[in-house]
Amino acid sequence: MYTFSDSERGLPDHFFIHISDTHFAVEKGEKLHGVAAYREHLSKLLEAVEAMEVRPEALIFSGDLTDFGTPESYLALRELVEPVAQRIGAQILWAMGNHDDRSNFRSILLRTDPHSASCDSVYNFGGLRVVVADSTVPGHHHGEFSTAQLTWLAEVLREPAPEGTLLVMHHPPVPCIQEAAISVELRGQHELSELLAGTDVRAILAGHLHYSTFATFAGIPVSVATSSCYTQDLFTPMHGTRGRDEFQGLNFVHVYPDTVMHTCVPMPGGETVGRLIPGRPI
Repeated sequence: MYTFSDSERGLPDHFFIHISDTHFAVEKGEKLHGVAAYREHLSKLLEAVEAMEVRPEALIFSGDLTDFGTPESYLALRELVEPVAQRIGAQILWAMGNHDDRSNFRSILLRTDPHSASCDSVYNFGGLRVVVADSTVPGHHHGEFSTAQLTWLAEVLREPAPEGTLLVMHHPPVPCIQEAAISVELRGQHELSELLAGTDVRAILAGHLHYSTFATFAGIPVSVATSSCYTQDLFTPMHGTRGRDEFQGLNFVHVYPDTVMHTCVPMPGGETVGRLIPGRPI
């Protein structure tokens, strides 16, 4: 039997789980818009992650953690995610989304003093740097970085990290393929592109769109994770939009010395084809 030591690449240096757009809304019941069972869907995904033999270093959540930004919803999300993270020995990286509230986000998820300043942070996993940048504009659904944030980000990236940097943000710097999404896209992309060009950023992780997609921005690969709550029906006519309670999932992020690989993993389900072939014990 072949093992990873026999492969062309071997094991990755880092492994993360990327989850987005959980949209907890406990004040509206257990189903968002009466359909999407946000807690049940995320619970299924986390159960599958916990059942894996391979352990991620962190669970990365790229925004829209709640639908209305209420304390009750943040608390429900925290109470579901934190025990899983503790059991598997993973950190939790929370990013703000346009549906989130900075004050409640800070006090409940980050356990810091509540205030309305942007929620930007830096984490280190060995020589790999992960920057979480708050792309939200309070009171609006589009994304944009302030001049102060761009200055901060430029200073953070001024010195390269030994293994490079992953940038986590909610609004992805990618083209819109739904006309209805133009009003909520990331603005000021030219300024951000100029800032990121030539830096050590190896990948941008984002959400917001409720479907998985990939692009490049300033020469940097961009990976957009789908929503764990509900997804977009991309067969809807160009001028419209429609959410669907199907195809939820998360992304695996494997970081190798020379590449970052993003794998879309759908919600567990479906019948086994053939038979289960067990792997060797790790």
